[in-house]
Amino acid sequence: MSYKPWKPLLLTALAVGAGATAATAQNIATAQKAIELGRYNEARAALRGSNSPEANFELGRLYQMRDLPDSASYYFNRAAGPTPFGQVAEGRALLAKGKASEADAKFSAAASATKNKDPKVLTMIAQAYGEYDGKNMDITKPLTYVKTAEALSKGKDNPALMVARGDIYLHSDAGGGEAMSSYDRAVAADPNYTEAYYKRGVLNVRSKNGAGAQENFNKAIALNSAYAPAYLDMASMYASASQYDKALAAFQQYTNVAEKSPSTTEKYAAFLYLSKKYAEALAQANEALAKEPNNLTMNRIKATSLYETGDYAGAAAAMDQFMKVAPADKILPEDYSYQSKILLKTGRNDEAINVLQKAIAATTDPEKKSDLQNDLATAYMAKKDYPAAIRIYKTKANPDLADQFRLGSAFNGSKQYAQADSVYNIIITAKPTYVPAYQARAQANFHLDPDSKKGLAKPYYEKYIELANADPTKYKSGLVEANNYLGYYNLQAGNKAAATPYYQKVLELDPSNADATNAMKIIKGVPARTTTTAKKTTTTVKKK
Repeated sequence: MSYKPWKPLLLTALAVGAGATAATAQNIATAQKAIELGRYNEARAALRGSNSPEANFELGRLYQMRDLPDSASYYFNRAAGPTPFGQVAEGRALLAKGKASEADAKFSAAASATKNKDPKVLTMIAQAYGEYDGKNMDITKPLTYVKTAEALSKGKDNPALMVARGDIYLHSDAGGGEAMSSYDRAVAADPNYTEAYYKRGVLNVRSKNGAGAQENFNKAIALNSAYAPAYLDMASMYASASQYDKALAAFQQYTNVAEKSPSTTEKYAAFLYLSKKYAEALAQANEALAKEPNNLTMNRIKATSLYETGDYAGAAAAMDQFMKVAPADKILPEDYSYQSKILLKTGRNDEAINVLQKAIAATTDPEKKSDLQNDLATAYMAKKDYPAAIRIYKTKANPDLADQFRLGSAFNGSKQYAQADSVYNIIITAKPTYVPAYQARAQANFHLDPDSKKGLAKPYYEKYIELANADPTKYKSGLVEANNYLGYYNLQAGNKAAATPYYQKVLELDPSNADATNAMKIIKGVPARTTTTAKKTTTTVKKK
């Protein structure tokens, strides 16, 4: 499951109100650029001392970028007024609170006040929708403002409008193509429009086009070497691909150009988390939370890092705190997944199941729903409610081989070994070199033939050994199990010569292995009574 614990940076090229003075306009432009670069302290400094609608508007945007909707709404409301600019500000205040329909009315009033003839106002409205971080937004209405503004431009694209258009399309599950087309049009209109290259890079990451992402981030950096968001997203891209050396280099470049602030600490914590440096991420999160206890991202990282470091009691308390401070529309499916895992580790199985059932019902993304279903089945397995786990796996839409393997494990847990064997056969047929499936199938057949008289597990352990010998370190425990079984199978059949090399191999891998040691005593005629284990079943071997 892909998990990015901070939301993407949001950028702008927003027009100011018509009443701004030259000095105010300069300060607003400075603040806008600082916000684009994630330099929020600098942005606040540029706006300090001004109570103009334009300054309050940018402060609203600043707090929206920092995921503080109450503060964002407060400042947008201070910028509100009867002018089209003021009506857009009021609409953004409502949108920050998630009141989309009420915001729509304000935006419509702003456009109507200009008779839909002012492209700046229409672009401001489009940007408001593009920067909105809510879920399940209907993009039909926002796109009408874009189309009207395009018509007014008479065939000449406005880069700011095109970026807003792309951001709006990203609210649609299938809007990636139109979003990229929009950013391409912004670049065509202005080859030096840094934000468009950055947005293309972000979209390349989303579509798993690493080369394209790197190219566009580098173009943004070439235009502005202080373009911190590009370094940050490159770092997270490399970390997600487990290229931690490259990720560290990119993040160090980010810290060189980013402002020193709690926000930078947050991003560093998030980067460390993505790099699986959970203890270090936890330390950074705690540092940030000491200054801002209700920070959503840091509470999330604290809870998940505590889980990853094995402090399940601490993780439970931290997750409870996260759920208290997180607005309902900011909770991700991955958050429920972690919450359930923490509950399972602390013995609260029924609570974990309840959390996952609610999350599955509320999740529409097929991939995320599938991941949550896997978590729910795992919760049932922890309760040893194997029939419930089996029902989930059998009813999943478009199950893959990993789902089939989990189904086989559930059948094993339910002691339905014939069904488990059938499932593992499907996996082996589809992927003949998948080593774990042979061990799993051997185990299922061992249970179908517990005294090993028929040797049902024999061909699968033999095939397992053949494949696993390519990496004996990785498959050491399985090789011990397989050789032990084959040694016992031959020994109980009276074929000591055939059993000997298998037990010798066990002792080569695990010199202190009691089963093989005792079996070799039997082979050599030393009186002994031994137990030989093949995955959860014990068989007594008597002296021949």
